[in-house]
Amino acid sequence: MAAQFEALGDFLDDWLELPVLCKDGQTRPFRIPSPPAEDGLRVEEITKAAARLFLNGTSPDEELLDDDEEKDLYRLVLGSMHDEILADVSWTRFRHVALTTMVWIVQDRDAAARYWSAGGDPSRLAPSRTARRQQRSAPSASAAASTTRSRGSTSGTRAGSRRRGRKGGGAGRG
Repeated sequence: MAAQFEALGDFLDDWLELPVLCKDGQTRPFRIPSPPAEDGLRVEEITKAAARLFLNGTSPDEELLDDDEEKDLYRLVLGSMHDEILADVSWTRFRHVALTTMVWIVQDRDAAARYWSAGGDPSRLAPSRTARRQQRSAPSASAAASTTRSRGSTSGTRAGSRRRGRKGGGAGRG
């Protein structure tokens, strides 16, 4: 039997809604539409080029885009909402909205939410050292479910053997 698919619009969002503190002191939600396919492909092309440069060891100081190209990229990702957002918010918030939207376009809504919550700070995107250690040291589900005790090693030891003391009967020293 052939697989049945839901209509794409039934489970895939065609917009991203971001609450932003505006210049007037009010927080407003901005609903950013998904870009046309051609624009989405262009955004992916730009981000892949940036990733290649990074992986090839290109210094982060080198610019992939000049100022005009960067502005065009923001217009590309924000689409019809570009001018409204630009007029209503400060530069740092505008840039964060645009970059969060770009993450949504090239990855997904969850990645965009992580980027948004991290304030764009890459160090806040990665799990903390403590979290990484907990992930490594946490017992697996199968290990936690096992109640059978493993047999202890008897190599080189005998049950009930006495510990040899040093000359002079070191047991009472402190």
